[in-house]
Amino acid sequence: MILVTRINGAVFALNPDLVERAECTPDTVVTLVDGTKYVIAESVPEFIDSVRHYRASLIAQASRLEAEPTNTHSSATSPDENDDAKVLPLHRNGR
Repeated sequence: MILVTRINGAVFALNPDLVERAECTPDTVVTLVDGTKYVIAESVPEFIDSVRHYRASLIAQASRLEAEPTNTHSSATSPDENDDAKVLPLHRNGR
């Protein structure tokens, strides 16, 4: 998910995988694949950059996960005890 800002200043999370297009009309209008439209404060280039960073972070995280050695668990410990969820923080520059 990426954070975008409505024209009124409210920030919300948007799944960039559901975006069909972004237009400058002159406000930035993001249209989702289901036809839902959002008018956001970010410019089209800023929005595209946020999507690009989000997708790059997913690829980087997947690469790190592939490079990690497989954990071996002894019979004394539960597999769930050693499996910490890894969360990659996403930030937009300038906000």
